[in-house]
Amino acid sequence: MELEIDQREAELKSIVSRVMAIESVRIEPPNSPAVAEYFGHLTKDSMQAYDQLAEALKHYKLTPVMKNEDDGQLIALLDVVFEQDKSNPWVNVGLFIVTIFSVLFAGTMYSYDGPMPNDPVQQIFTLLKNLDYGISFAASLLGILLAHEFGHYLMARRHNTPVTLPYFIPFPLNILGTMGAFIQLKAPPKNKRVLHDIGVTGPLAGLVVAIPILLIGLSLSHVETVAPQVPEGMVLTFEGNSLFYLAAKYLFFGEALPAPQSYGDMSPFLYWVRYFFTGQPAPLGARDVIMHPLVWAGWAGLLVTSLNLIPAGQLDGGHALYVLIGEKAKRIVPFILGALVLMGFAWQGWWLWAGLIFLLGRRHAEPLDQVTELDPRRKMIATITLVIFFLIFMPIPLLQFQ
Repeated sequence: MELEIDQREAELKSIVSRVMAIESVRIEPPNSPAVAEYFGHLTKDSMQAYDQLAEALKHYKLTPVMKNEDDGQLIALLDVVFEQDKSNPWVNVGLFIVTIFSVLFAGTMYSYDGPMPNDPVQQIFTLLKNLDYGISFAASLLGILLAHEFGHYLMARRHNTPVTLPYFIPFPLNILGTMGAFIQLKAPPKNKRVLHDIGVTGPLAGLVVAIPILLIGLSLSHVETVAPQVPEGMVLTFEGNSLFYLAAKYLFFGEALPAPQSYGDMSPFLYWVRYFFTGQPAPLGARDVIMHPLVWAGWAGLLVTSLNLIPAGQLDGGHALYVLIGEKAKRIVPFILGALVLMGFAWQGWWLWAGLIFLLGRRHAEPLDQVTELDPRRKMIATITLVIFFLIFMPIPLLQFQ
């Protein structure tokens, strides 16, 4: 038995030595999931070295992990093989069907302008009978979400990374009808380039659909003066602003909306800085865009994309930041959490996001090959993706007054 073990160790060392000048070896190192670790210097291009190792180690059902360590590289061999497991697609289909009806209902709540009974139960039945009012909103929002999630999914499959189909999350009786969707990688990405491609393709694909929908919707919308007071027993909801959304409204209507009756003694710039970050003062009596359902869907697409692009942890923005600056990205997470907590005093939903990132998103997705860096083209795309985050981020996503 010892002879077989020694022979296996010799074979593994021989395989690793084809791509590395080995300086030290640790067999079954303590506090490590690896069966063996090899330290030294790569003698081949890191991508070529990893591919050669991964192919040679398939016979032993081992997966290599490559890291930069001290003045060299570390290759660890994990006793695991990642494969595309079969999953039950009916779960994904079922959730998507429920989400369709949930988003249709939300679109109908927004678009229906017919007679409405006073009884809440009868109101629901009335809306259910008129779901056709919600088709334009539902088709647009679901199109954005589908583009986003299948951007991730198809790119993962292109790079042979095991991944689930998208899981859509219905949210009945909510103003959007959904909490979005997600996919789950069943294996770490091979390297930072693969992580970059999977991470940024989703939000960029979603924006390719969301921005035209938003602009078409704005062309079908008009501007009116908002009621100076909230009618008794009602709640007025205003959509939040991002720099991009403000610019798009200005492009179509020639003014920053919602435009107040007066800026008072405050300069317009300071007024907008305050309103942008606090939602105050309430824009009652202001001129504002009366949104076509397509604007509502496009705006929701921008919101979902901006939330995914928060540069922390397992979020798409976290992937973009990690592939650019590596382990340094972890140092930025406390500042992001602090910013979310502070913004929570203006919009309490940020406290939920801060909690989720604190509990689930502090760790970044680490690829198997951590030696290979991004090429210049991908660095540029990742940087542009983070710039897009700042352009579409909404400090106050929703404003409600009663």
